[in-house]
Amino acid sequence: MNTLGKHIRLTSYGESHGAVIGAVLDGFPAGFKLDKSFIQNQLGRRKPGQSDIVTPRRESDEVIVNSGVFEGFTTGAPIHFQIQNNNAQPKDYSHLKEVYRPSHADYTYEVRYGHRDYRGGGRSSARITAGWVAGGALVQDYLAQKKGIEISAYVKQIQKVKLDTPARFYSIEEVDTNIVRCPNNEIAEQMITVIKQAQDNQDSLGGIIECVITGVPAGLGNPVFDKLNATLGHAMLSINAVKGFELGGGFEMTHKRGSEVNDAFEMKDGKPYTKTNFSGGIQGGISNGMDIVFRVAFKPTATIGSTQATINRDGESVSLKATGRHDPCVVPRAVPIVETLAALVLGDFTI
Repeated sequence: MNTLGKHIRLTSYGESHGAVIGAVLDGFPAGFKLDKSFIQNQLGRRKPGQSDIVTPRRESDEVIVNSGVFEGFTTGAPIHFQIQNNNAQPKDYSHLKEVYRPSHADYTYEVRYGHRDYRGGGRSSARITAGWVAGGALVQDYLAQKKGIEISAYVKQIQKVKLDTPARFYSIEEVDTNIVRCPNNEIAEQMITVIKQAQDNQDSLGGIIECVITGVPAGLGNPVFDKLNATLGHAMLSINAVKGFELGGGFEMTHKRGSEVNDAFEMKDGKPYTKTNFSGGIQGGISNGMDIVFRVAFKPTATIGSTQATINRDGESVSLKATGRHDPCVVPRAVPIVETLAALVLGDFTI
């Protein structure tokens, strides 16, 4: 399944070391002025080679919009976003043709399809998320300009280093004040230190991204199998390396009593509000008008430089020392992916 959404539909295409990657966005309304600089900025936040704590692969990730836009405005037709792979190095992965990398999709893709692209994971690579960001950034801009819905994601935790403050909305400028995208420079420096230590040890780290969505009206979402939180979870769990999703108080609420986490209502300016937001802005699968707050957990990057035990296609035990280019921690580059996928989900319920 390469398409996300029902009304606003993003179809992804491409492989890590193919000629191009990208996406087609269908169902987007006509008459919206496309701000390519916003889309390009989100792609720049995701692209490889942007700092010394990410993969050294160098890609400009300049997006080409091939259809669906005329004289700067969307026409209502499908919008095609294309990004070239200019720095692909498939030869770096030739030694993986017969080997299954630990915790990658190599074995599962082969057992599912009988044939796989071993060049950097091919279709299973996080490289393809660039197309998601391009299409989702357009929807994110639309939501902010037309609906007053704004989305802010930032790095909450790397390994055990945590931004231990309540969730709140931060501007992009506040989030991007450092290369790890944690809106607290003191905590960010600690995060950068542990990432570099793992990098020096030919190892990797995981972490958590927190996302806050403001301006969401009450009433978005549908009961039972089309809950707003369920669709957000589906989108977030589709991101490479994501192993967990929690809304509002999340797993911490398992330690508490109902009297501690129930969100009491009050009237403010003639509208219902909740005094707390343990529900994360969604109750019964439908938005209640409060900020939507969720967190996404990323595992450590599966490709590491140290030697690992695995098997080959013949079932023989082998040792593998990975070569090529990889992130010691994917979390900082995943911030715009979380934002733009959230935008696609919210757009599907509002546009």
